[in-house]
Amino acid sequence: MTDAPHRTVTLTDDATGKKWTFPILDGSMGPSVIDTRKLYSGTDFFAHDPGFTSTSSCESKITFIDGDKGILLHRGYPIDELANKSDFLEVAQLLQTGELPNAAEKREWNKNITMHTMVHEQLIRFYSGFRRDAHPMAVMVGVVGALSAFYHDSIDINDARQREIASHRLIAKIPTLAAMAFKYSAGQPFVYPQNHLTYAENFLHMCFSVPAEPYKVNPVLAHAMNKIFILHADHEQNASTSTVRLASSSGANPFACIAAGIACLWGPAHGGANEAVLRMLMSIGSKDKIPEIVKRAKDKDDTFRLMGFGHRVYKNYDPRAKVMQQTCREVLDELGIKNDPLLETAMELERIALQDDYFIQKKLYPNVDFYSGIILRAMGFPMSMFTVLFAVARTAGWVAHWQEQLNDPERKIGRPRQLYTGATTRAFVPVEQRE
Repeated sequence: MTDAPHRTVTLTDDATGKKWTFPILDGSMGPSVIDTRKLYSGTDFFAHDPGFTSTSSCESKITFIDGDKGILLHRGYPIDELANKSDFLEVAQLLQTGELPNAAEKREWNKNITMHTMVHEQLIRFYSGFRRDAHPMAVMVGVVGALSAFYHDSIDINDARQREIASHRLIAKIPTLAAMAFKYSAGQPFVYPQNHLTYAENFLHMCFSVPAEPYKVNPVLAHAMNKIFILHADHEQNASTSTVRLASSSGANPFACIAAGIACLWGPAHGGANEAVLRMLMSIGSKDKIPEIVKRAKDKDDTFRLMGFGHRVYKNYDPRAKVMQQTCREVLDELGIKNDPLLETAMELERIALQDDYFIQKKLYPNVDFYSGIILRAMGFPMSMFTVLFAVARTAGWVAHWQEQLNDPERKIGRPRQLYTGATTRAFVPVEQRE
């Protein structure tokens, strides 16, 4: 933001005629903001903004979104360029440092992540404490939060070196813990990470290899997994990222903050959207029922909603969805999936949505969740793992925001206000006197 605001806005109380002036702050891109930090102290009013949809909670240099134009930038780089030209660890490094690394910096970063991919052997005991049918996200919340009990040397948030080590450990270990959650639910032995594999290859190897026979990672699937991770790495001040920042504002250790983010991501309105897409497709059953479904979607009096179309932020085509659409085609072609009724239903629904005037006028384009669920199902992941994979990718963004907030000289503990509408002051009545 600019140091000296050149514009102001005036708030007037119509009842009393009092006026207050607030500065307008400009960012490098996007809407300017009204600086209301002195609103309460200067006016004795709070601002009321449920969901914080019109409130800037922080200053950030990490990710920029213009939903009307369908733009998503990480440190200034368009998401489609990163997804098509970069790899996930490089994007994670970009989010952390603000710059794309040179060759030497990239090698050093990859080495630092790779050396932390294994987890403490005693963590295995945590998994055996969960029911076999426990949701993998429940497991992830528990084991990620427990990391602070094993890595005491990286929980001092006032030590820059410890923060750096914690960042490396989180990005490195979350895939290992996620793969272990997958294996535990499947009743298969855990598979240790392999340092010679890439980030995406290693994750697929830990998930799908078994000790009984050799496993070779399919390069097309690894390429797709890499893109999925990049496309989900960060998305500005969404619910889970805001949760990480809020937890961090209290001084909580990094592992607790990321566990809080995972818990928030678990919500079906957030990270569970791609799972909801597949459940919707399963409820449709076959593509011959799509005309009826589309008719219901257009009926404003019908409560039915198409999942995977439109986005709260994007009022244009989600730029991540364009990349995911091509990736979806590549995966389905590679696996030779041609007669899956669910996938056929999805493709037909997509075709209609991209051509139908109603969807075009309403800007209800297929979003990233629509395609990611199809890809993950084709790869062999159960729906219960979809949000877990989201968490693996988003950890890179969460850690970047965690670091950024701790380095913010204006950091304060989060303390939202409220509009109280409950009972006014009243006297206590002894129980024997109450009617």
